[in-house]
Amino acid sequence: MFLHQKELQFEAKPDKPNPLIAKYLQELIGGQYGEMSVAMQYLFQGWSCRGEEKYKDMLMDIATEEIGHVEMLATMVARLLEGAPVEDQEAAMKKDPTIGAIISGMNPQHAIVAGLGPRPADSVGNPWSGAYIIASGNLLADFRANLNAESQGRLQVARIYEMIDDRGVKDLLSVLLARDSYHQNLWAQAVKELEEKEGTILVPSTFPRNEERLDIAYDFYNFSEGDQSKEGSWAKGKALDGEGEYQWLSTPKVEGKAPKLDPVTPKMYGTPPEK
Repeated sequence: MFLHQKELQFEAKPDKPNPLIAKYLQELIGGQYGEMSVAMQYLFQGWSCRGEEKYKDMLMDIATEEIGHVEMLATMVARLLEGAPVEDQEAAMKKDPTIGAIISGMNPQHAIVAGLGPRPADSVGNPWSGAYIIASGNLLADFRANLNAESQGRLQVARIYEMIDDRGVKDLLSVLLARDSYHQNLWAQAVKELEEKEGTILVPSTFPRNEERLDIAYDFYNFSEGDQSKEGSWAKGKALDGEGEYQWLSTPKVEGKAPKLDPVTPKMYGTPPEK
């Protein structure tokens, strides 16, 4: 059960209407790494969590907070679109090139589809997709995905922060930046805890190692021109999982032969074989 509280978690209002900034903020609502994505990702991870209760409770806490972030951003988009009717904005465009440059960047769906409201879509109008979310049932794998999602999300918020001058919108973005900072710390801490608990960095941790090709499990192959990659910590020394030694190979191992495929049935109308 979810209960909606009318008060926003944080209050922020734009200095003035600006449909271009509203378009930017759509990426933070319905983009691949937007708040809709992390909210649904954490919800589905929590709903399927069969591990310790603390992990499920934590996931549901953070997921519900992210729903609140969607509402804050959606409210800000609506406020940025408030003010003069679209007709007045179009008239202003003809008089002032600066206003014209702003309005020309407006997402027309904000007016045509949503009646000057937010959309469950990204900054170029692509609808949000459930394909963005990751919920595998393995908490270590999922928490690493969550860390990536928060890293990408905070990066995008920071970029928009630098692109705009509206102090009110920046106040809201500063909140999102702070919460994304904490969430990165949270997921990194949870990943560390699970790695220590499972005694490995590998996912899945219980898969028998003798079922894989251990002779190639720690090799770095130099597949591209140049050999600077051999200077990295991934190319030499003890592996992070503690079970092997990294080695850098100047040329990849080649164990296979060039493939030769038989012709398909004539009913497929492929290219006829040479006679």
